[in-house]
Amino acid sequence: MTVKLVIGNKNYSSWSMRPWLALRGAGISFDEVVIPLYTGPADKQRILEFSPAGKVPVLIDGDVIVWDSLAIIEYAAERFPEASLWPSDPVRRAHARSVCAEMHAGFAALRSECGMNLHRAVRAKPLSDAAQADIARIQQLWSQCRQRYAPHGPFLFGEFCAADAFYAPVVHRFRTYDIAVNDEARNYMATMMALPAFQEWTAAGLSESWVIDKFESD
Repeated sequence: MTVKLVIGNKNYSSWSMRPWLALRGAGISFDEVVIPLYTGPADKQRILEFSPAGKVPVLIDGDVIVWDSLAIIEYAAERFPEASLWPSDPVRRAHARSVCAEMHAGFAALRSECGMNLHRAVRAKPLSDAAQADIARIQQLWSQCRQRYAPHGPFLFGEFCAADAFYAPVVHRFRTYDIAVNDEARNYMATMMALPAFQEWTAAGLSESWVIDKFESD
């Protein structure tokens, strides 16, 4: 049975991007349902038909319903162990889970001030000290991972894994808002932007015609 992933607009929905990219990047087959966000009560009702939480993303596997991006990835890692969504080494796996949890719970200033919007023309904008601190911390995380795991491959933990999916929207944010980054971060961004699954999501997002006015103010 093929699992189903319910997501929002690819142009805007960073939380939808994370499990979608994790599954696609790991070669896990799934059916996709896209529900545009903030377009009215009808679309909200469509989301509620899939999950009582009323939010996307949602993964459906038969009678199993999993919501929240991190929970979806954890479920997929157990359901498809051959996909290696987490590193096999327990130390590396614990590190990967830690950086995903930090992304999941943190970086509120960067999220608020630099919303994901693939259609936005690339240009810088003034950012608060809190957002600048988020940017510095993310670069620190990326640099530490790359310095430690570079012998295993070009991604954060060597081979592509859930951690890369979790930071994929940040790659878009750094590019879209023309944020200055160090060389290690720039090289990692290039690796991610060359990933076929990343390119597929980006192309689909750019082809969308839905516009959410409140996300177009900057």
